[in-house]
Amino acid sequence: MGSGVQEQRASLTQGEVLPLASSSQSEGMKQTRSVINSLFSGALAGAVAKTAVAPLDRTKIIFQVSSARFSAKEAYRLIYRTYLMEGFFSLWRGNSATMVRVIPYAAIQFCAHEQYKGLLGGYYGFQGNALPPVPRLLAGSMAGITAAMMTYPLDMVRARMAVTPKEMYSNILHVFVRISREEGMKTLYRGFTPTILGVAPYAGLSFFTYETLKKLHAEHSGRQQPYSYERLAFGACAGLISQSASYPLDVVRRRMQTAGVTGHTYRTILGTMREIVSEEGVIRGLYKGLSMNWVKGPIAVGISFTTFDLTQILLKKLHQMGYTTP
Repeated sequence: MGSGVQEQRASLTQGEVLPLASSSQSEGMKQTRSVINSLFSGALAGAVAKTAVAPLDRTKIIFQVSSARFSAKEAYRLIYRTYLMEGFFSLWRGNSATMVRVIPYAAIQFCAHEQYKGLLGGYYGFQGNALPPVPRLLAGSMAGITAAMMTYPLDMVRARMAVTPKEMYSNILHVFVRISREEGMKTLYRGFTPTILGVAPYAGLSFFTYETLKKLHAEHSGRQQPYSYERLAFGACAGLISQSASYPLDVVRRRMQTAGVTGHTYRTILGTMREIVSEEGVIRGLYKGLSMNWVKGPIAVGISFTTFDLTQILLKKLHQMGYTTP
């Protein structure tokens, strides 16, 4: 009799505990799937966007690190001269290094943004809803800083490959080896401070503008999901605003990164800015190549946000249809 009661209690206890354990496990799997989806979608978004604008990006970097005056005509001449002398695919020189950096950078940035949105949403009581303006800006800034801190040496390598002849560095590993041997390991983090100072407003404004435009669109149109061309337009606006705001620090970063191969000795942010301004002026120095960025930036950011959103939607649909693991 006693043993029967104990068995009944044990079965009741098990019946009560098992659903809770199953629910906790299901929640954990859902969170893991969300992180993996964000990482994959972000990586794809970064790769597609950067490859699309790689020739313009390379041209912009070459002007940023030189004292030559920038104009659309000179940029076109540089692209055409590179094509004639080195071939069509030379326009994508350094893109392999860009992919090595951009894929983890974009994956970490988009994934971190989703996580920060969830954390800040829970803290401010907006879980599952659009964040208020300040947390929305903060989530983007923290996502950009997180990604930049984890991938900075790859950005340094990519800048070096973009501005040097192919005879100087044969591949990505060769850049790391030569910089470490000839200039020291610390050189891999040269320009890190202006990068962080620039990426905080850039990523913050970029995500903030895109998320805000999507929120306003949903409120006025009644559609929760914008069309693809609308996403591209929202992303283009985000890119235009964010890149314009952080551009001078981007120029400073590039000058510091490539100092070892351009003959300059840029050491501090203010010192680099003073030297650029004294030699080239404020507009022609600190904003050199900005007009090209107004073409390249909106295209890249628009493609990036659109690719991320559409990939996320596709992965969710595939899961609902049973094509992915639960």
